[in-house]
Amino acid sequence: MNRKDLVDVVARETDLSNAQADAAVGAVISGIIDTLAKGEKVSLSGFGTFETRHRAARQGRNPQTGESIDIAASTSPAFKPATAFKRAVSDA
Repeated sequence: MNRKDLVDVVARETDLSNAQADAAVGAVISGIIDTLAKGEKVSLSGFGTFETRHRAARQGRNPQTGESIDIAASTSPAFKPATAFKRAVSDA
């Protein structure tokens, strides 16, 4: 499923036009991104939690040359599914 498919489902399930559904999906995505950018969590009951995870700086190796390289610290988004979500997917 891609964004267009999701917009179609939202439009069909809510009796919104595709333009309105696209705006709603966009608002949800923007809200999640903006909240994560502030370092806060987004918890959706029954679905899961979006959060950021910090990765410390570390040493790595270039697989082609074997040369040691420095990998900078970074922050990345993560998703932890709710138990109900995991059950629904595993029973499918």
